[in-house]
Amino acid sequence: MANDSAAERRTRVAVAGHDNDPDTARSGLDDDDSIVRIAALRSLGRLQDLQINEHTEALRDPSPPVRIAALELALLSKGPEIASLLDDEEPMVVESAAWALGERGDHTTSTIDRLAAVAGAHDDPLAREAAVAALGAIGDERGLPAILAATTDKPAVRRRAIISLAAFEGPEVDAAWERARTDRDRQVRDAVEELLGPET
Repeated sequence: MANDSAAERRTRVAVAGHDNDPDTARSGLDDDDSIVRIAALRSLGRLQDLQINEHTEALRDPSPPVRIAALELALLSKGPEIASLLDDEEPMVVESAAWALGERGDHTTSTIDRLAAVAGAHDDPLAREAAVAALGAIGDERGLPAILAATTDKPAVRRRAIISLAAFEGPEVDAAWERARTDRDRQVRDAVEELLGPET
C-alpha cells in the first residue's frame, strides 16, 4: 500500500486499535508521516501492546507532536524514562513532560531537581507553569523552594504556584498566601481566596 496517502495510512492504523490488530497498528510506527506514527502509538496504547523499546523510541522521535503523544501514553506505564524530556528544545514537549511527571507522582531526586530547574529558569512561561504544577502534584518538600520562588513570576505562574502550595504547610507557605492576597493580579488574589476563603 505504498501509494496510499498519509490520511489513508493513518485511518488504517487508527482502526487497527479498535479491531484488535496490533500488527497493522505497529506497521505505522516507522511511517514517514508523523500523523501516522501518532495514530500507531495511540492504537498500540489502546491495545496495551506498546513495547517499552517502541515507547522509548517514540519519546526520541524528531517530531515534537509524536514526542508529546508518547508522553501522554507514558501515564499508562511506569516503564519509559521521561524526565529527560524536560531538557527538550521544544517548550510544548517540556510542558507535556512536566505534566506527565506530575501525574506519575515521580518523587526521585533527579526529577524534583529537573522540575525545579524548569520552574525557575525556563524561557517559556507555560513550561515554568507546568513544572510548578507538577511539583505541587508531587507534593515533595524538596520542591517547595521552587514553588515559593514562582510566587514572584508572571501572573499565570504565580497563580499556579499559589494553588501548588496547597500541598504544603509552614510559615513560608502562610506568608506566601498572605502576600498573594494583595497581589496586583486579580486571578492570583482569587486563587488564594478559593483556597483559604476571604480575608477576615
